[in-house]
Amino acid sequence: MPLHPRSFDDLMKQLLYLEAPTPDTDRVLQWLHAWTPTTGRAIATRDGLRIEFGEDNRSNEACLSIFLWSLQRTTYLKVFRWGDRRVPQERAICDRFQADLDAAFPVSYPEPPSVDLSNQSIFEALATHYPKTAEFFQKIPNGDADLQRVYWWEQRWREGVRSPKTPKTVVTRRSGHSGKTDPAPYDLIYLGGALGSIQATVMAQRGYRVLLIERLPFGRMNREWNISRQEFQCLIDLNVFTQAEFESLIACEYEDGFNKFFDGNNPVICRADVLHTPEVLNIAIDAEKLLRTCGEKLRAAGAEIWERTEFIKAEIFDDRAVVDLVDLESGDAKQIDGRAIVDAMGTASPIAWQISDGRPFDSVCPTVGAVIDGGIDGEVWDERLGDVLNSHGDISRGRQLIWELFPAGNGELTLYLFHYHEIHPDNPGSLLEMYEDFFTILPEYRRCEMGEVSFKKATFGYIPGYFSQGSQDRTVAFDRLLAIGDAASLQSPLVFTGFGSLVRNTNRLARLLDTALKHDLLAASQLDLVRAYQSNVAVTWLFSKGMMVPTHRTLPPERINSMLNIFFGLLADEPPHVADTFIKDRTSWLLFNRLAITAAWRTPILLWWIWDMAGPVDLLRWVGTYLNFTWQSLIGFLLGWLPAMESSLRGALEKRYPALWLQVLSTIYAVTEGIGRPYRARSSGS
Repeated sequence: MPLHPRSFDDLMKQLLYLEAPTPDTDRVLQWLHAWTPTTGRAIATRDGLRIEFGEDNRSNEACLSIFLWSLQRTTYLKVFRWGDRRVPQERAICDRFQADLDAAFPVSYPEPPSVDLSNQSIFEALATHYPKTAEFFQKIPNGDADLQRVYWWEQRWREGVRSPKTPKTVVTRRSGHSGKTDPAPYDLIYLGGALGSIQATVMAQRGYRVLLIERLPFGRMNREWNISRQEFQCLIDLNVFTQAEFESLIACEYEDGFNKFFDGNNPVICRADVLHTPEVLNIAIDAEKLLRTCGEKLRAAGAEIWERTEFIKAEIFDDRAVVDLVDLESGDAKQIDGRAIVDAMGTASPIAWQISDGRPFDSVCPTVGAVIDGGIDGEVWDERLGDVLNSHGDISRGRQLIWELFPAGNGELTLYLFHYHEIHPDNPGSLLEMYEDFFTILPEYRRCEMGEVSFKKATFGYIPGYFSQGSQDRTVAFDRLLAIGDAASLQSPLVFTGFGSLVRNTNRLARLLDTALKHDLLAASQLDLVRAYQSNVAVTWLFSKGMMVPTHRTLPPERINSMLNIFFGLLADEPPHVADTFIKDRTSWLLFNRLAITAAWRTPILLWWIWDMAGPVDLLRWVGTYLNFTWQSLIGFLLGWLPAMESSLRGALEKRYPALWLQVLSTIYAVTEGIGRPYRARSSGS
């Protein structure tokens, strides 16, 4: 009997789209073939199951079809109705199928194995659990040491997340003086030589005696840095780099950047065009060359660099900070003292965990990747283009995976895979799981043969985020100690670029720290003013929250891509400068509200999705953040005259009332940079 003359879409109606969060698709298929519906006849097929109804199996009788496929190291299933009317007990069958699938394949959060390298290599130790990671790290230069560092970083991160109330005490406040009669040999002791080296260079060039401590060989990076010309101009204006030096640091500059999220399974209203951002992260910086240049400038300014040296603990006295270190080459203990410490050790910083009472971060981006030289055909990817944010598929095993791809010069490409992650003791976030995903999914993402890919370098790390409700919500200071960069959770909540955030705020941090040092304003309450808090950035954490799958929750696989396409589709419809402003943390109160209201008006279901994912507690926190942003914006409007008065106020206050002047200067930045209004001091060297 011929089918009715109807369209294919009329005859095929999708009833369910689900994920079985496991890469073992064969096991899911076996389970599916053994599953019995409450009614109808189940017939196993090559890719799933067909459920027929009726006695004579006529060709026009409605039936259900379940099929599965593998993508992104997980398994997806869809249930379709074939026919023009509902089948018997259709809803009950679907509900039971979903419940049974969830029970058979719950979301799990694998633990890395314990490793003993005394009688085996790191590759041998991890091969059973992460076979592709062990295989391909052996093809990366220095892969043995890098994979050990991946393992070490994950173990330290997990330990910190799971012991939030009992962080290790590494900084102790001692009453009275140190008993030392000589002046402290250093003004600033920087712990951490990556982002810390940039800020250290600024301060050394201002005449401060700087010591930089780095656990690794100085200049070695396990992440690449991308930025725009506009943002890097800050360091040129500060005379940290000349224009010619900046040009020499550029590994590659791409012509256009793409932002696109997979929408093959989204409702039509949740699909979007590609968002073009040609001036976002479009400059690939040779990070190691930048660090070497900073090292040269530091030494030229009289600073010292101690590499392969690890921080152990610090004691804070009334007159100085005393730091205990260990030389990793010789094993010898060292002790040094200075006027103040700057913690730039990043997410793994034990100082950050301690001064934040064991809860320094609310969210994190576990990020893995590599620099490759060849292996992706030019017809697949044009090296003049970049992927700023790109999802290749839907939610995979409790994470919405997102790719970044940046040209790195000389035919090289830098690739990252990451996800926005809500930190939870049961699910801290895994670099090793992400690397197994990276090496498995890369051929799907960019249609390449892994045997032809030439790996030059591994790139990885935990990039933190903190959902601040106000400028004092995040502890960044202790007496004679200040946290900056990732240790202070200084990052963009959308693209999570700690490098860009620190560069954009370098002048602000340097001027405030300079003022504090000049006048010996080094108490915790005073150094707490040396921060780069932005209320306009704090309010946007809801966007990153909407990209996270809550631990122990199962969301519809297409949910996060739908939310991302709604907002990025909105940005794609706006003039180019709007997306540029938003992504570079320059969102004003008016712009933020206009975009938020428009998104909700176009797609009201977005409000329910946000409520469902964030929950009432976090939404209430966000309301407080939004009200603070509104208040700060109002204060900024009322104090719009204050920046123009800086010179006069400085002359009247700095010598007689230095503490008050530090407060005023901090306020000037709060009512400009802090609400998305760029502020350029008349004298950047002041």
